[in-house]
Amino acid sequence: MKEILIDLIKKALEKMNVSNILIEVEQPKIKENGDYSSNIALKLTKILNKNPMDIANEIAANIDSNDIKKIEIKSPGFINFFVNKGYLLENLKNVLIEKDKYGSSNIGNRKKINIEFVSANPTGILHIGNARGGAYGDSLARILRFCNYDVTEEYYINDAGNQIVNLGESLKSRYYEKCGKNYPMPEEGYHGKEIIDMANDLYNEYQDKLLENNLDYFKEYATKVLLEKIFKDLKEYRINYDVYTSELAIKNKYNLYEIIERLTKKGYTYERDGAIWFKCSEIFDNTDHVLIKEDKTLTYLVPDIAYHLDKYNRGFDKMIDIFGTDHHGYVARLKSSIKALGNDPEKLEVKLLQLVRLIEDGSVVKMSKRTGKSVTLKELIDEVGVNAARYYFVKSSLDTQMDFDLNLAKSKSNENPVYYVCYAYARIASILKEVNYDEIPQKFDTLNDEDTYNVLEKVYEFKEVVKSAAQRELPHLITNYVYDLANVFHNYYSNVRIITDDLQATKEKIMLVKAVQQTIKNALNLIGVIPPEKM
Repeated sequence: MKEILIDLIKKALEKMNVSNILIEVEQPKIKENGDYSSNIALKLTKILNKNPMDIANEIAANIDSNDIKKIEIKSPGFINFFVNKGYLLENLKNVLIEKDKYGSSNIGNRKKINIEFVSANPTGILHIGNARGGAYGDSLARILRFCNYDVTEEYYINDAGNQIVNLGESLKSRYYEKCGKNYPMPEEGYHGKEIIDMANDLYNEYQDKLLENNLDYFKEYATKVLLEKIFKDLKEYRINYDVYTSELAIKNKYNLYEIIERLTKKGYTYERDGAIWFKCSEIFDNTDHVLIKEDKTLTYLVPDIAYHLDKYNRGFDKMIDIFGTDHHGYVARLKSSIKALGNDPEKLEVKLLQLVRLIEDGSVVKMSKRTGKSVTLKELIDEVGVNAARYYFVKSSLDTQMDFDLNLAKSKSNENPVYYVCYAYARIASILKEVNYDEIPQKFDTLNDEDTYNVLEKVYEFKEVVKSAAQRELPHLITNYVYDLANVFHNYYSNVRIITDDLQATKEKIMLVKAVQQTIKNALNLIGVIPPEKM
């Protein structure tokens, strides 16, 4: 309807010899101001050198459409449209016909998007920061796919470098300790319970037979076990990646020294204090960074440059990296390397997720009760469930710090938004168990009251909300929307008897609630929430 009204205003302006101006149509918050409203007359005041009320009246006089019931002009120059509701009833049929595809669109036109997220080092178990990035990244991928983007969800495995050496040394130290031997724990070693558990498993199976094994054995064993744990937790969290890229594989695929040589030939490196530096301060960064250290080893920036070069070589139209806020300083040097190697840095977008605070009984929870360390993703899932975890992490914009209230997330009350939304879905499931119809009526003659129109209008909004969430890359628009839809439905349920002696009216209302349920399901699927049939 917005598009129809914009087109009608555009044609009216053409009659007034006005063109090439942005026309905006919005839904007023106050019902008395119509179903839709435009401020176009106010924008034209200076251009036409006329009073906005006169411009608004002239535009209205040039509009004639069966879709519009009434046009009102309100000071200082708003054009308010009261539209015929037939389009809402036609959309109701669309929902019932399209089912799981309702709300989808073709705006992506198969544009290739790569989203890399979580990508936690395999040196420990996922924590709640990873949980937020995971919920955002996977939800964004679902929304983009729904809009016909060709999306690749990717996990970058940091299975090389000093952190893996320290991981192997940490496990070896714990294993030796279990065997009654001494082996030094590295200065930057890992002390998590998972390292002790792995050492216990090795000892229980092999006793002291592994004492002569070299460090590579412990590195490979620890990396494999921890990656299995990470991916198991992510799968339970309803995240399934399309591609897993290994740092080791990148190092085998690309000659990292040749990449540095390319930067050198383009004049972007220099030597100082025995090290090779990247002149990224000449591109996007405020300072330069080391590529090859004095001891001739490579910094972790070099394989990251190669990894992003690999993404460009795979032909993506856009790449989205989701990093923790502590990586904000890394963005400029990464984009600098992309431009220095001749690729378009605008194709890479880095999103920084802000911190999460867990709140329980009004106090901040900093440590796990079980381990005394950071709260893990698995612990959070066990505590509140996947639905609540996914919903809560998506409902806030990624660039804002958020509080995750454990008590609220677990509560079975209307104050808990995920409970409130899922209860609307389950309430409809209960109705449909009592009475259900499959045949869609040709006409809807009884759906003509204000409560019904409020529901139908909210259902109708879904497609535009999904498009906006995809184009603006804001999954929280979906949680906002589905909460509002649930609220409108609960109000409808309180005010309207759905099952009555009037068979025709009952059939039409059943179709209405089925459309609401389908829309809730589609919306929740976009954020990885599976609503229950019964609550």
